[in-house]
Amino acid sequence: MPTHQHLVDKMSKHSCFVFLFCGIFLPGILGFPQTNNSIDCDSLLPNYEAEPQTSAPPYIIAVSFDNFDPDNEVQVTLEALGDAGFRGFNLQAREIDGDVPVGTFKITDPNTKGLECHNMTNSAVSHANSDVKQKVTTTWIAPKDVRELQFIATVVQDLENFWVGIQSKTLTPTHSESVNATGKSKRKVCFSVFE
Repeated sequence: MPTHQHLVDKMSKHSCFVFLFCGIFLPGILGFPQTNNSIDCDSLLPNYEAEPQTSAPPYIIAVSFDNFDPDNEVQVTLEALGDAGFRGFNLQAREIDGDVPVGTFKITDPNTKGLECHNMTNSAVSHANSDVKQKVTTTWIAPKDVRELQFIATVVQDLENFWVGIQSKTLTPTHSESVNATGKSKRKVCFSVFE
């Protein structure tokens, strides 16, 4: 007949196995990998083998302002349409036709975390967990010397369904007429010739 200590030892071994199984395998089985679930800063593609959806995304990016000045704070909301929900995302501000993030994010939603892209802290914002979300909100801080821009996102519904390149409306710097294609201020130089 097994002793009490023998039964406790046996239960401990089984509990450890169940705990490991639930912690390692169950998140992936339920639809989103627990580890290595990042989205690339440049391509905005998830780091696993799958093709993005080509249908219209069931998500929108809403912004609180159409125009901005340096150091302005713009509230940015990524939201599911209907019951779509999402588990992962990467959200950035990029100049029109740009390929690197501009500005920084102030992390205000517990479902979000800041990312470091191109050696800039909080230059992108991503999911802090793989819980299903309907909406996340963050605050973007405008940099100096930036042209028209859009917020762009990849949104992951589950391992097989994700959308890349979801865009907000275009935001314009308040003094956009004073910025040229290089992001430098234009200056008119007037010469006056006196003889």
